[in-house]
Amino acid sequence: MKPKLFVLFAFAAIFLTLCACSTASEKLSVDASYSGKEVEVAVGGSVVVTLDSNATTGYSWALKEITDASVLEETGHEYNAPPPTEPPLLGAGGEEIWTFKALKSGTSTISMEYKRPWEAGVQPAETFSLTVIVK
Repeated sequence: MKPKLFVLFAFAAIFLTLCACSTASEKLSVDASYSGKEVEVAVGGSVVVTLDSNATTGYSWALKEITDASVLEETGHEYNAPPPTEPPLLGAGGEEIWTFKALKSGTSTISMEYKRPWEAGVQPAETFSLTVIVK
């Protein structure tokens, strides 16, 4: 009788472990190919958005909107220049990395524009949007 009881407890433990797992990620990294899509992240987790950028052209990514700042918060933004080469590649592009923290359950959309900040009334060269579902 004891072996059957052990097997029953083993299956129960496996079942509870699988139920406790979440499909929401704690840290999710995305790039331009995710534009217009939805992703899921766990409360307390983060979304890292990496987009190609070239500071030598005057263009940069600007955060246009976070639709619900109580759900998602920007916590970091940096520009990574390309590594040095021999001979140097003048005008080579790098990437901008934006980090957002999931504060509470809900849905929020990030909207960004790639433009020259001093050019008023000009359409952005590129746009990026991502809907984040926080669970």
